[in-house]
Order: sequence, then structure tokens, then C-alpha cells
Amino acid sequence: MNLAINNTEQLWTYTDYLTWDDSQRWELIDGIAFDMSPAPSRQHQELSGELFRQLANYLKDKPCNVYDAPFDLRLSEKPNSSDNYIDTVVQPDILVVCDKSKLDDRGCNGAPDLIVEITSPSTAKMDLTTKFDLYQKHGVKEYWIVHPAEKTVMVFKLLETGLYGAPDRYADDGKISVPLLGDLVIDLKELFAEQVAVS
Repeated sequence: MNLAINNTEQLWTYTDYLTWDDSQRWELIDGIAFDMSPAPSRQHQELSGELFRQLANYLKDKPCNVYDAPFDLRLSEKPNSSDNYIDTVVQPDILVVCDKSKLDDRGCNGAPDLIVEITSPSTAKMDLTTKFDLYQKHGVKEYWIVHPAEKTVMVFKLLETGLYGAPDRYADDGKISVPLLGDLVIDLKELFAEQVAVS
């Protein structure tokens, strides 16, 4: 993952981001551009697809919507900021949005209710530090980090203090209850089934 789009110290905005080559995936965090190539691994895509399936099946005909990458999430200190002011655009692996006023044709403008990132060796540090801080700062109610190699999921929940509490940890034979979305239960045995089969 390259740190920036070039070697200058220039900070970028969503206006700049919209002009970049669509064939390459970028994320923009506090004005710094991150190259998200290469494409995710097959294992990553299988996990993402299965988790998306479980969420989408449950959320059908319910108020919340689920999206998977590539899907732009714009975050700003001020709501309804212009493109020139927005300096953070990320593409979480999966996100759930319950406030439809945050959705438009370009993605989501404002914090979703739930974000899932599936780590890889090249993204683990960013998922656990930079994105953790970013999602906490903007008030994402739940942040899930899926560890494919360990077949585990960490679930961080936003406390009244505005900070994430200690994570709830789940192993590959467990189930995650998601009261944030109602009576949803995510079956990790199904989620990690393909990884068990190929390991």
C-alpha cells in the first residue's frame, strides 16, 4: 500500500479524488491518499461475500441498507460539507447505513451505523490504528475487524464517552448477536466454512 499519490506533501480533497483514474482504488484520510491495490485475495472476497449475504438476507425489507466495497464513504467534521472541504473518503469492506438521508448516488455522506474491515497483511496496521481512530472519531456505532488467518472477529462498540470499549472477541464456531440491527445473529461457522475447508 503506497502512502501517497505522489511524493509531494500536498493534501487532497474529495474534489481531487473524483478526478483520479477509476481503474485504481484509492482512499483519502485527512487529505492523504492511500493506494488500495492490489485487489483483495480470494479468501478475503469469500469472507466478504458470505458476511454480506448474511447481513443482506436479514436486512431485506428492513430500514437499514448494507453495501460492500467499492462504495465511497465520505467523512467530514461538518455535516453536508462541500466536495472541496471533504478530505476523507474510504471504502470499508462492508458498511450498514440506517439513516437514509446520508445516502446519495455517490455513496454515503456521514458515519454509517456499522463498519466491517477484513484484514490482510498489507491492511492490518491501518485497520487497527488509522481506521479505528477514524471510525471512532466520526461516531460509527460498531466497528468489526475480521481476521481471516485466525478465523476470529473483534467487535468494537461505541460507548457513551464517544470511545470504543474493549472488543468482544468471537472465534470461528461462535455466533455474533447484533442488537444494533434487531435480532440479527451472524453465524461464524458459516462465515469461515470455506476457510476451514481449504486450510
